[in-house]
Amino acid sequence: MSTNSIGKVLSCSPEAIIVLVDDLQVFEEHKEELQVGRFLQIAQGNHDFTIASVRNIRGVHGEDTEGQPKWQFHIECQAVGTLVDGKKFERASVLLPVPTEPVFAAGQETLSMLFEGDSDYQFPLGHLSLNKATPMKIHGDRFFSKHIAVVGSTGSGKSSSVSRILQDVVGIADEKNSRLGNQNNSHVVIFDIHDEYTAAFTLEAEQNFTLNRLDIDSLQLPYWLMNSEELESMFIESNEQSSHNQVSQFKQAVIMNKERHNPGIQEMTYDTPVYFSIKEVYRYIENMNREVIGRLAGEDKPKLEDGTLVEDRKDYYFDKKCVFVAPNSAAATKATNGPFNGEFNRFVSRLEATLSDKRLRFLLDPAKADGTPFETEDFEEIMREFLGYINKANVTIVDLSGIPFEVLSITVSLLSRLIFDFCFHYSKLRHKEDCLNDVPVMIVCEEAHNYIPQRDNAAYRASRKSLERVAKEGRKYGLSLMVVSQRPSEVSETIFAQCNNFVALRLTNNADQNYVKRLFPDNSSGITDILPNLAPGECIVVGDAVLLPAVVQMPLPKPEPHSQSVCFDKEWKKPWRDVTFSAVIDRWRT
Repeated sequence: MSTNSIGKVLSCSPEAIIVLVDDLQVFEEHKEELQVGRFLQIAQGNHDFTIASVRNIRGVHGEDTEGQPKWQFHIECQAVGTLVDGKKFERASVLLPVPTEPVFAAGQETLSMLFEGDSDYQFPLGHLSLNKATPMKIHGDRFFSKHIAVVGSTGSGKSSSVSRILQDVVGIADEKNSRLGNQNNSHVVIFDIHDEYTAAFTLEAEQNFTLNRLDIDSLQLPYWLMNSEELESMFIESNEQSSHNQVSQFKQAVIMNKERHNPGIQEMTYDTPVYFSIKEVYRYIENMNREVIGRLAGEDKPKLEDGTLVEDRKDYYFDKKCVFVAPNSAAATKATNGPFNGEFNRFVSRLEATLSDKRLRFLLDPAKADGTPFETEDFEEIMREFLGYINKANVTIVDLSGIPFEVLSITVSLLSRLIFDFCFHYSKLRHKEDCLNDVPVMIVCEEAHNYIPQRDNAAYRASRKSLERVAKEGRKYGLSLMVVSQRPSEVSETIFAQCNNFVALRLTNNADQNYVKRLFPDNSSGITDILPNLAPGECIVVGDAVLLPAVVQMPLPKPEPHSQSVCFDKEWKKPWRDVTFSAVIDRWRT
């Protein structure tokens, strides 16, 4: 802090402090410290100082008492906290100064206290844009344990910023593994919808950094891990007239089939995560759709063509497509259609089409490395793979780019719910020992507007419900979210309402700007006006993890993600380039 006052408080209110600088020479000498976004120290009449952010500067040109030209400057500031005894900054404590109190420019020593913080504020987040010499340090625990929103228009540096933050978490710096031989306990799962992040976490073999990458070929996500809502979302059309009957019979068939394949488990429910055969359930539904009831004396049971009466449907309907007697009104062969005969025609057709869709093999026909199907006892191996415990990886990237659109929501829902349930039950076991979860996990939702939208669309209901549950309850069980989007106004408001930290890069859309401004805390309202003018990689950081809202320049990650835009003009100016169409078509087909 400069020892010489640069001005005095002219007026003061909770909304704004007006500082008067009535000397042109003083203003010129401190012009750099008085730019919009810089900080001033204002005396409180004791050893404390109010820290205020410059929001607006207005010059007034007039004459002095002798008629000579004279400049006065009114600097509008917003109080953001108190520097106690010149040693500790407190954001929550703001005692407003009174008029005539002296005002000083905040020097490097003060800025270091505000942004480099103390032993709790040690996680690096670039440097201040207005003072490149000052590093920005944030409170790591408050940042990662309280959900994070990262927003910015296309080309603003969003993917690079996320990559850089996560590289610092896992120990990647300048394409080197800084934690070689000393791996930390971080666990990050990235839902990567465009396969951008693989490049950012792939190092040379000698760096011994393991990335757990799951794509459409390596991801094995058995359908029997789905809960009731996910199963019904995939197989049942909710707007059909008979959907309530479809749900009741499908539920009954699933529970009976789970009991059939897991006789040792008591009190089976629709949601119990154990193996069942979806093909057998399909056969059960098809038999219900063709069922004929014998109506002779003493029958009133489903009747097969050979005269066999079906005492218990689960003993017959799961194994094969049954052939029933023909409906008949004659007294000697009386038989009538079953209660659902013909009602499930569309349901059966949809089940058959879904089960035969080769794009859904990772869900409906997953297999282990030896080609055998996953069974109930493989549940542990599946969870270990999702969380990176098979190859001991800090980062798991789930490449969603090859996932068929119609099951994208279900895939995201199932993965996020399984991770939530794991964290929930692990936390409960730790609570019995009077301990907290010691393997916290972060889920990164890249391009979140694609699967957790603001509107209540049936196609995304499963993923939206699962991730909203993570947002509302996950922190208690060691599970946090980083929500990344270029269209924040289209993302579920419930998700953003639970975020305590915001990293906002350039936003050019007016609706997105206004939406983000509403989400920001009150003491950062002034700083949000520069959202459309931020440079690539430059961001506003606001939230519980920072002492003060600040504009920060994020350094580029090394290695970088594959998120760079194609240089159209540069490529178009080059000579004509031939393309191997056959290779493109081969990849397309497979």
